[in-house]
Amino acid sequence: MATIKDVAKLAGVALSTASYALSGDHRVSANTREKVLEAARQLNYHKNGFAMDLKRSRTNTIALILADLSGPFYSELIRSVQEVALSNGYDLIACSSMGERDSTAVRFLREKRVDGAVVLAYNMTDEVLHASAGPNFPIIAMDRVISGEGLVSIIVDGESGGYEATRYLINKGHRKVAYISGPSNSFANSLRYQGFLRAMKEAGLEEQAKWRLSGGFIRDGGYKATKMMLMQGELPTAIFYGNDEMAIGGLKAFEEGGIRVPEDISIIGFDDIELTEFIQPPLTTIRQPMYESGSLAGHLLFQMLNGESVNESYKLNVQIIERQSVSAPANSNSSV
Repeated sequence: MATIKDVAKLAGVALSTASYALSGDHRVSANTREKVLEAARQLNYHKNGFAMDLKRSRTNTIALILADLSGPFYSELIRSVQEVALSNGYDLIACSSMGERDSTAVRFLREKRVDGAVVLAYNMTDEVLHASAGPNFPIIAMDRVISGEGLVSIIVDGESGGYEATRYLINKGHRKVAYISGPSNSFANSLRYQGFLRAMKEAGLEEQAKWRLSGGFIRDGGYKATKMMLMQGELPTAIFYGNDEMAIGGLKAFEEGGIRVPEDISIIGFDDIELTEFIQPPLTTIRQPMYESGSLAGHLLFQMLNGESVNESYKLNVQIIERQSVSAPANSNSSV
């Protein structure tokens, strides 16, 4: 990889002159600047943004790192963190952790391209966060329990939410209850599943292996998992989808299969994204305070940047939102 020394040598100028020319400094004549820029083009030289950042005490930028930038779930989080950043005179960069170790997000953390970060990405390892965080580089980790210098964790009480969702279905009279899960390596999914199992055990019910399916927390995943359930020929009387997007995908699959919600099967989701009020039927769900958790994460990050002390971890409560996708089970059997 070419260096600025290589550029200076090819252009026949001093190292300092090459640096001034590449930075657009007015002290360099137009002719000399063009020679330096031409040498840089020939060598395919690019300025090292990390080295430039090291010369500044602050970038006045924070990062929001998400597993996926698409989908309605993240919009409230992005909006809330952005509002906090702007109120503090900072810019916000939102980036995806897709690609894991090779992702742009990992480079942003390791190379300190920003002043701190809010991370909600189940596919980013604790190892990366521990290696990146420090007294001068705070990281707020959402939906995971992690501790260390420069690290604060925020979790939503997903176990309680999973329990409440399942208990709600059981209290309506359902005994054949399934859980459509998110990614197996998602901490949030793990908590919701634990809550589901606790409620089932408490009611003397067992999860049936034939209904143990994953939808990956995406709409198409929920659709495909529900289609698979339909193909098996026997349905539960109720399904707890690990998030609303999967439940919306499930609704589409049931509509295509001629299965009515909630007359033939009841469903409940998790998150309370905006769309759940407007689909048919409106979705009963567990509301997690996404806007509030994002706002909290942003405020904590700036408190740490300002040298203020904060707690190591925070837990936020959830609540059930009753709409029209759950009813008592039908008297007839649930075979398709």
